Amino acid sequence: MSAAMLEIKNLVKVYGTGKEAKRAVDDISLTIPQGSFFGLLGPNGAGKSTTIHCVTGIAQPTSGQILVGGIDVVSDYKQARTKVGLSPQEFNVDIFATPEQLMDYMGGYYGLRKAEREQRINELVARFDLEQHRNVKFQKLSGGLKRRAMLGRALIHTPDLLILDEPTAGVDVEQRHDLWNYLQEMNERGKTIILTSHYLEEIEHLCRDIAIINHGKIVASGTKQEFMRGGKSVEQAYLEITKGTKE
Repeated sequence: MSAAMLEIKNLVKVYGTGKEAKRAVDDISLTIPQGSFFGLLGPNGAGKSTTIHCVTGIAQPTSGQILVGGIDVVSDYKQARTKVGLSPQEFNVDIFATPEQLMDYMGGYYGLRKAEREQRINELVARFDLEQHRNVKFQKLSGGLKRRAMLGRALIHTPDLLILDEPTAGVDVEQRHDLWNYLQEMNERGKTIILTSHYLEEIEHLCRDIAIINHGKIVASGTKQEFMRGGKSVEQAYLEITKGTKE
C-alpha cells in the first residue's frame, strides 16, 4: 500500500468567536496516498476551500493535525509548504506580469537559484505549450492559457502534491480536454493530485478516489467505482448524497 501523501486528522476550523462563530470544517479526517488522483467535492460553502487553505497554510486549523508527506503543516510550515503546489480558482496574480515572470517570482519565493529557475521555466513552458506566450502579459492570454500559466506557477518548485481548485473554470471544451491530458500525464508520472471541480464529468474522467464534504463534514468517500455502482454517474451519486445530507 502506498504511503500517505496527505493525512488530515480530526481537522476543525472555526471562524469568528462567540455567537458569530462559524464551524467551516467540523472534525474531518482523510488520508490520500501517494500517486492518487483524488476528487474533493461539495456544494459552495461546504468546507472544501477552507480545508485546502488549512493544508496550504493560508488558514490555521483551530484543532486537529495535517501532515503532508509526514510533515506537520503547522509546526514545520516552511518545509511542508515546499511539498505543495496550489493552482487556485481565482487568478490571484499580477495581470501585467508574463507567464515567465510569474513562474520566476514563485521559484524565487521557494528559494530556487536563478539557473535552476530558468531551467524549470523552460521545462514548464514546453510542457504547457506556452512558448509563444511566455512573454505575453497575463491579462491578454485566453482562459486556457491563463490556466496553463497558473499550473506552471504551481509546479515551478516541483511539489509532491498538486492541489487544483476548479482548474478548468471558464475554459472551452477543447482546452479543457487538453488540460485533462496534461493532468493525466503528470499523475501517471507519480504526481499526487487533488482536484475540486463543479464539472462532475471532469471528476469522473480523471479521479480514481472521491470524497464529498457537506456542512463541514465528510459525508461520503470511496473509489470512483463505488460511487458509480448500479450504473450511476458520479453526478447522480453526488446529487443523491448531498440532497440526503441537507441541514
